[in-house]
This record gives sequence, C-alpha cells and structure tokens, in this order.
Amino acid sequence: MNIKVGTDIIEVARIKDSIEKLGEKFLNRVFTAKEVEYCESKKATKYEHYAARFAGKEAVFKAISPILKNKFSIDWTDVEILNDKQGRPYVTFYKEELKNINVDLSLSHIKDYAVATAVAVINSKFN
Repeated sequence: MNIKVGTDIIEVARIKDSIEKLGEKFLNRVFTAKEVEYCESKKATKYEHYAARFAGKEAVFKAISPILKNKFSIDWTDVEILNDKQGRPYVTFYKEELKNINVDLSLSHIKDYAVATAVAVINSKFN
C-alpha cells in the first residue's frame, strides 16, 4: 500500500472565464453531467463549486500520478467529484485501472479561490 497526497488551488475567475468563453465545450471536457447539474444548482456560487471540483480533480491527478502511464492517460471526466448525503465530497473513477484506488478529498472555496487536497491509497501492485 502506498499513500500519496495532491493539492491544488485555483482562482474562481479563471474557471468562470473559461465557462463563459468556451461554454459547453469546456464543461463537457472537464466535468461530468452530474457535476454540472450539482454546480448549476448552486446558482450564485456555481463558479466557486466548479472551481472547487476543478481543483479537486487536479489534486487527485497529482496524488495518483505515480501510477499513470503519462499525464494524458486519464481524461478529466474519468474522475467524478460529487457529495454524499452529509455534503462530504467523494471521488468516483470511471477508468478501470483506477477503480481500486481509494481517495479522501477535501474541498474549500471562497469568492476568489478554491482549494483541494486529495489523499490516495494506492494498492502496492502499482509500485
């Protein structure tokens, strides 16, 4: 077993600008339909939620990077970040070789910034 950590911070304005300029093209490339549905439900703070999920995916990518063939071997939508009934974020992987990885994720956001930390427990077969 191997434990890896990844963290990321992003300006909310960068995500807002990308969504406003590229629209569906950006949303469909980076977020799953369920993530978009969740973020859009947040109305006035939706860009903070999009940014938090973007930072969350970046943090996950950093944590699992030791097992990736290269940084292009995983797509943004291979990682989905949703919330459980208590509001706690959780990660679902849609790429078969990643499904045995457990990730604990923390997201935070304010008006201007979103930050995420991911702790991944990677099965020793990947070492």
